[in-house]
Amino acid sequence: QVQLVESGGGSVQPGGSLRLSCAASGSDFSITVMGWYRVAPGTQRDLVATLTSAGNTNYADSVKGRFTISRDNAKSTVYLQMNSLKPEDTAVYYCHAEWPTGWTFGQGTQVTVSS
Repeated sequence: QVQLVESGGGSVQPGGSLRLSCAASGSDFSITVMGWYRVAPGTQRDLVATLTSAGNTNYADSVKGRFTISRDNAKSTVYLQMNSLKPEDTAVYYCHAEWPTGWTFGQGTQVTVSS
């Protein structure tokens, strides 16, 4: 079973930056997709960004041009660089991983953007 451990959340002022990290462990097979989802207060879980093992990315329209997803395959780690943060980016961010026979989410990390 794949386990995901997120880090890097916190509080920042509007216009600031944060970098989230997610380390995957426990797999003896290839993870095909890693990414980030978020849950804002009173909303459902929404896609933020994904990155396939082939290097293809997908971003939510609301974060395009501000967020960048990247992956260190050697470390089985995915990153989310978040720049120009806005109050509406406030949410719990969840790391996500998919493999041929399943998928999982991490425990989540809080990101708060407030002045």
